[in-house]
Amino acid sequence: MDESLPCSGRSVFAVLVGASQLLGLTAVVLTGVWMGKYHGGYAWDGSAQEFNLHPLCMVLGLVFLQGDAILVYRVFRNEAKRNIKILHGIIHLLALIISIVGFVAVFDFHKAAKIPDMYSLHSWCGMITMVLFCLQWVMGLLFFLFPVASSQLRAVYLPVHVFCGLLLLVMAVGSSLLGITEKLLFSIMPTYSLFPAEGVLANVLGIVLVCFGAVLGYLITKDDYRRPPNPEEEALSVHFKTLTEGGTPATP
Repeated sequence: MDESLPCSGRSVFAVLVGASQLLGLTAVVLTGVWMGKYHGGYAWDGSAQEFNLHPLCMVLGLVFLQGDAILVYRVFRNEAKRNIKILHGIIHLLALIISIVGFVAVFDFHKAAKIPDMYSLHSWCGMITMVLFCLQWVMGLLFFLFPVASSQLRAVYLPVHVFCGLLLLVMAVGSSLLGITEKLLFSIMPTYSLFPAEGVLANVLGIVLVCFGAVLGYLITKDDYRRPPNPEEEALSVHFKTLTEGGTPATP
């Protein structure tokens, strides 16, 4: 925990981080229970059970792990920045792989069941989110983890990268809510208004996802929780710029 925060601030920060993890894990568990208990479990054979992997993988990868990948910059505020970049990239890569599995599962199911693809608002929003997520990961790799751009370009792109990360989290949660509603309307539309157990569980899942996004958004945007400046890292950055770009280090 960061000692630069006052004691009360550290306590609030710890509670919020713990709450975010509890909410995220709860969302993953609720999705697993929903698909497992009410829709027959999981398989990889083109059946409806293969489709069930889609919501589970998207909530786990594109929502929970993506949120945690962003959160590492707040939780490990005093660790070496290079290490945090690597952890950030690895978690994002894991989220990307799991999300791709979820995408393949739904397209496999649609192909086997001869269901049209990409006609609903959920599918449009989900595809846009996924494409932008892939682009965001590649750009982060090229600009920050293995930088090929100049320091000026990295400085210009950094706020865009940060904004897009938060935007993608919002888009992932929004796409998930659309998917939950679509699944319920396909599955239990005649009885949905009667508060069946499946409908209540899915509604609770939606509320948990919104709360997860809200807590993450607060942690990410609150200035008190931002990574504090590190004079040693800044000095190394200036020295690296001088060696690679011929710049002149500024006088401290």
